[in-house]
Amino acid sequence: MNKKWLIVGILSLLLVISGSLFYFTDVFAKDANESSIDDILERTVSIDQITTNLASDDYIRISFTIQVESKKAKEELEKRDFQVKNLMIQELSEMQADDLRGKDGQLLLQKNLTEKINDLMESGKIEKIYITESILQ
Repeated sequence: MNKKWLIVGILSLLLVISGSLFYFTDVFAKDANESSIDDILERTVSIDQITTNLASDDYIRISFTIQVESKKAKEELEKRDFQVKNLMIQELSEMQADDLRGKDGQLLLQKNLTEKINDLMESGKIEKIYITESILQ
């Protein structure tokens, strides 16, 4: 009889521990992935409006806001402002106006810029690039 209660007790304990681990893992994972807007703003850098020619002889006026993973990365990105603008102008100068039209074109530009800027970064990575203004003519 004692063995039966011992087994029931151990199984109950394992059930409680498993449930607790599942719950706390889920709660902490959500907290890590969800940032408040204030946290996000503390890790963003605005890039002033850039006006440049495209390969198609059109031109674009565009602004960006870049979200990074840490305050240290933000400090580095602010120091690299001139390098980031240079990369942006070079990337845009290789594109045709049709490449930038629509959501797919903008997403491709954001992806390419993220990869190139991350290659520059030493103290963290770019999480997201937002296009905050865009006029294509």
